[in-house]
Amino acid sequence: MRFEHRDTETDASVVDRVWRTCSDAEDTMTSAARTCCQLILTRIQGQLLASLRGPETRATTAPVPPNAEFLGIRLALGTVFRPHPAAAIVDGYVPLPVTDSGRVVIGGADWEAPTYENVEQFIRRLRDAGLLVRSRLKVEEDFTGHIEGHPSKRTLQRRYRATTGLSQTAVTQIDRVNAAATMLRDGRDWRTVVEALGYFDQAHLAHALRRYVGRTARGLQAGDDARMSFLYKIGPWAGS
Repeated sequence: MRFEHRDTETDASVVDRVWRTCSDAEDTMTSAARTCCQLILTRIQGQLLASLRGPETRATTAPVPPNAEFLGIRLALGTVFRPHPAAAIVDGYVPLPVTDSGRVVIGGADWEAPTYENVEQFIRRLRDAGLLVRSRLKVEEDFTGHIEGHPSKRTLQRRYRATTGLSQTAVTQIDRVNAAATMLRDGRDWRTVVEALGYFDQAHLAHALRRYVGRTARGLQAGDDARMSFLYKIGPWAGS
């Protein structure tokens, strides 16, 4: 399975990117840890299935049915999908009803199922209907006490977890290991990755890759990522 993906032309604050792929035969696929929700539409022999997958805190393996087509909409970190908060589906998913005519039911209304070519219109309609909402996530690291009129750092951290389903620490760890996977896939050696991203040593990096990506450094360098459902983080890791 090979993934085709692109940035959307809609408001980038609510959707990170869209992707599609298809399967020729029954197979398995590795899903790496991710910090955001994904709306996934699957077509199998003319039948449409829809689901919202939550953030994932570890790499998992899932079966892939034969002759299936997949369309994914990866939400940006901090995007709230109104009917189903991310905190309620961490390491899980919720199926979305599909009508007999092939329309997806979201927020009590049915919507025409998008295609890879017109997905921007679908995203825009959900956003305009208030079903996709961007939330502010920043937690000030230097906030040391409660100031009248301002929430405490602990309150901000609770809001962050309520919005994303994850702690800031978990988000940082997942972003960092995805950046490491990108560097290794692009041919960098483990020493360069360890130094650039602040891992303690090779063992620390190897443990993170096993837990969050489900691959080894050597496997990524050899191109062992054909059957993976994750898309590597684009650009440099922005963690602290």
